[in-house]
Amino acid sequence: MKRLKLLLILLTGIGVYNGYAQTEMTLQECLKYALANNQRLAYTRLDEDMGRFKTAEVKSRALPQINGTGTYTNNIKKPVFPLPGDVVGQPGQTVLLESGLTHNLSAGATLEQKVFDQTVFTGLKAAKTTEEYYRMATVQSEENVIYNVSQAYYQALVTREKIRVLDANIGKLSTLVETTNTQFRNGLARKIDLDRIRVNLTNYKTQRIQQENQYLVQLNQLRQQIGMPAGTALELPRASFAELEDKTAAGLAFGSLDLDNRIEYRLLDKQTELQELQKKAYIAEYYPSLSLTGSYSYNGLSNNFDFLKSKSNGSTANWYGMASVGLTLKIPIFDGFGRRSRVNQANVTLRQLSKQKEETALALNTAFENAKLQVKSNLGTIQAQQENVDLANEVYNATQNNYKLGLADLTDLLDAETSLTEAQNNYNEALLQYKLAELDIIKSNGNLKNLLN
Repeated sequence: MKRLKLLLILLTGIGVYNGYAQTEMTLQECLKYALANNQRLAYTRLDEDMGRFKTAEVKSRALPQINGTGTYTNNIKKPVFPLPGDVVGQPGQTVLLESGLTHNLSAGATLEQKVFDQTVFTGLKAAKTTEEYYRMATVQSEENVIYNVSQAYYQALVTREKIRVLDANIGKLSTLVETTNTQFRNGLARKIDLDRIRVNLTNYKTQRIQQENQYLVQLNQLRQQIGMPAGTALELPRASFAELEDKTAAGLAFGSLDLDNRIEYRLLDKQTELQELQKKAYIAEYYPSLSLTGSYSYNGLSNNFDFLKSKSNGSTANWYGMASVGLTLKIPIFDGFGRRSRVNQANVTLRQLSKQKEETALALNTAFENAKLQVKSNLGTIQAQQENVDLANEVYNATQNNYKLGLADLTDLLDAETSLTEAQNNYNEALLQYKLAELDIIKSNGNLKNLLN
């Protein structure tokens, strides 16, 4: 019995959890969720981290470079030096003398500090600029996420509204089927009329299944865009479509295109700045470089491996220290025109970036003008389709009343119902196209992040 109670409690808990799992998310909530969870955006932010680490790596070149060394040598066969015998009292002979001791032990450290190296200084500037570039790339990735999520959200909203229209029509036709079926049983309607209504009802039910599948696919795409795990319950608030209509009715202020607000154009500016620094780095290779060097070592020599013993314990090892400081000057003289070629390549890249900026500016201006045309055109279409929906609704209601009074036949009623459905779907599609064009306007003005508010 206790196990049964525990099972019931667990099942109740699961039911409550699933109830809360039915998450309704507004557009703003989806956007905020996406900025926190989108995988592509997370990847770009890791690039930003990588940029900081690269800057630290470049900075290290300007700091002292210290290395420790340790060597042990066993002279199994010592080198010999030939000496005239006269030196050692053996005239007319050549005497071979061994050089060095059997065991050599040395420990030391070296230090190098750049005093002047133009390539290092230029590299530091380039590293900071690279950091800024990665930060801007993150901003671009955020804008892409906002744009893509908004598109997916609007498409899902409109598809759900099409399902609502189909549900309303299915309800009307279901009622009509019941009424006509009753009339048929009483001999007041023809079977062919009943069959025609059923055919239309089946067609609408088939369309609803298709639209429902499309809606589920669009929700899956929205989950992917915001970084939500597949299978997680997600629904869009019912009020969202009404808000969509209200914001459309309010119209849109186009503003003006400012290229400095477009992250794509600013990234090209930053790339140009980076390439200028790269060119300076190549030119810096013509400059001499000066480094301060220092070294210290402590060495031991012995014919017996007794370095760990002290003199008092009979060690034969001799220890001595060595130290040096110096300056190293490196003067580039001739490298086969390699530096000149790299500078020329940098000049070509700068010219390419200049042309790319011109192309991007033209493309952004064209996209902005096209978006304005689309917004104006779709706004007019929305207004016309709204009037068309109202008119089609009036025609349907009038035809339905006439049909009930016997003043209109079934064909007129079905035609009026089909016209109403088409008008409603055309209105919804025009609304979607308007919102997509509006997105392009907002993107052109560099205001996509305003959608978060």
